[in-house]
Amino acid sequence: MNETGPAQDERPGDGPELAAARKAILEAALVHVPFDGWSETAIRAGIRDAGRRESLAALAFPNGPADMAEYYCAFADARMAAALDPDQVAALRVRDRITFAIRLRMEQAAGERAAVAKLMAFFALPGNQPLAAKCMYRTVDSIWRAIGDTSTDFNFYSKRAILAGVVGATVLYWLGDESEGCGDTKAFLDRRIEDVMAFEKIKGRAREAFGKLPDPFRILRDAARRSGAPGGGGNAPGDGGPEDAGPGAAPRS
Repeated sequence: MNETGPAQDERPGDGPELAAARKAILEAALVHVPFDGWSETAIRAGIRDAGRRESLAALAFPNGPADMAEYYCAFADARMAAALDPDQVAALRVRDRITFAIRLRMEQAAGERAAVAKLMAFFALPGNQPLAAKCMYRTVDSIWRAIGDTSTDFNFYSKRAILAGVVGATVLYWLGDESEGCGDTKAFLDRRIEDVMAFEKIKGRAREAFGKLPDPFRILRDAARRSGAPGGGGNAPGDGGPEDAGPGAAPRS
């Protein structure tokens, strides 16, 4: 495993010894995961191979394999983020930033592909699906933040939901890819990104078209005022009254 940059994978309250032990145990255990799965057996083998005290295992991974699986995902996210050059990323289009980040994460995990395959099987177990969703959210959030996304509105959630679909499909394709340099996976990822960009264009055109339509609620309010219907008078929210002018606005004369 490559060294990570900022310790985004460390947990609050970790002391230096525990943080180092957790990383060493994971690194040693990854050699055994392809054969033993994400299991207590793999953890014990990792402790033995890493030359760590048995007592540290309970502190490093108190919930056993689930904790080790979650830690691996967080470690891989931090490793990817640390390897991205902000200046290089800023020079790319958004679609190219996403593609670059996903490719980088898979390239970093190339030697761990058998362990990742076991991880997917582990996450597929009914009791582990909430953990799988948590780890996926953390990964796509790490990607968006690493490439400079600063959205806080609804786009924050829609971007992460869309990217989760792209990442999930691409990882599954990558696990079965035997092409030279995983070229087929790269082409698959490019197609998925192209699909997303096409969807965004359609969504953007639809939003623009709907924005040109008259406000149906304003039409109804105007009609009510003209007819003298109850509630037709006064300034309802949205009809240009003082409350729509914003905080601190002076009342109209």
